[in-house]
Amino acid sequence: MFTQSLFRQAADACFNKRIFRGLKLMEHAGMKLLQESGLKVPQFVVARNMEEVARGYDLIAKNSTNSDVVIKAQVLTGGRGKGKWETGLQGGVKIALDKPEALELAGHMLGKRLFTAQTGSAGQLCNALMLAERKYVAYERYLAIVLDTESASPILLGCAEGGVNIEEFVKEFPDKLIKLPVDISKGLHPDQAFNFAKQLRIPNDAGIAEAAEQINALYSLFIKCDCTFLEINPLAVDVSGSVLCVDCKIQIDDNARERQKDLFARHDRSLEDTRDIRAESIGINYIALDGNIGCLVNGAGLAMSTMDIIKLHGGSPANFLDVGGGADANQIAEAFRLILSDAKVQVIFVNIFGGILKCDVIAQGIVSALSEIKTQVPIVVRLQGTNVTEAKRILATCGKRLLSVMDLDKAALMAVKLSNIVQLAKDASVVVQFSQLS
Repeated sequence: MFTQSLFRQAADACFNKRIFRGLKLMEHAGMKLLQESGLKVPQFVVARNMEEVARGYDLIAKNSTNSDVVIKAQVLTGGRGKGKWETGLQGGVKIALDKPEALELAGHMLGKRLFTAQTGSAGQLCNALMLAERKYVAYERYLAIVLDTESASPILLGCAEGGVNIEEFVKEFPDKLIKLPVDISKGLHPDQAFNFAKQLRIPNDAGIAEAAEQINALYSLFIKCDCTFLEINPLAVDVSGSVLCVDCKIQIDDNARERQKDLFARHDRSLEDTRDIRAESIGINYIALDGNIGCLVNGAGLAMSTMDIIKLHGGSPANFLDVGGGADANQIAEAFRLILSDAKVQVIFVNIFGGILKCDVIAQGIVSALSEIKTQVPIVVRLQGTNVTEAKRILATCGKRLLSVMDLDKAALMAVKLSNIVQLAKDASVVVQFSQLS
């Protein structure tokens, strides 16, 4: 999958790909959706244990022209083809030439962690495999549809080069990325789809016409299912000349939950970060990051600015967390607990501008959380706005040691300095007490 920075480079600043919080479908769920929408996909089955692997192999081999089966890890991460398993096996997409090999490969994958550039050292547990009919591919192309919030329209992206190295290719040759904005009020015209297929260099007129049909069907699916992202990599032409979708990634807009109840009901949440599920249940916007400074902020803009200023001072945010404008003290307390559930967090930076969400409500939530949680994590609090005087009184009498800093720049700098102190102490295997904070 393209990264945010790659989109920015490749599109030559004509649009920015935004990060959407949405439902990411497992590949097998996406392939089923394509199948139901009349798109051509290889025959496939899902296996969650070794018995299902054996049965799945038999079924595919029986109905295929060859005995080869592609075994694909069902994980919600990009770069799986170049990933490495905890068992030492290389690659999350493997080809088995016979049943014994399929079972051997599955044994290295099911219930094991796959490590990719996106998962980092945590890896991702693989609870399911997709066994697919092997198609002998003559040509691979890249195709995606993304929602561009700048132009408020979908944009088709394509490249005549597809496959696992597409990111590297477009980084080196950004002009090779084909872009087609679509007027959402008019939709994708068949002529546009046909010309787009021609630019993908699909061989012969029949192939172009078939690819255009697939592109039209994919666009219809994108709109019908409220997608924010739909990627086919590769859109393949097999040796018989047939055009088909060999792999897909689909993301559905969270805001369409009521309209897309069936898709959300299909979603397997077993691989989701439990913190994401918890954040959703309490109604806050939370995205875990790799840093060590926990952030509790109201408003998405202020939350992003807070992360920026932390980075500016050499720190690293542990999360994006926007409690919104309608949070109550209980939600604030739950947000605080959520931040502290991340073992990487060494400092918490609370940055609130009280408007609709009053400062004293934030203070009550912090006090409620700290009354139940014993923590040595230092807390920097910056409160400005409605009821700030009452908030300061609540925090001052809570019996906990908090550092109150009114200036945003100084508060962020203090949070970064404290995180550095904690990290130095951790590296030296010593315990630091912040008893001087008042």
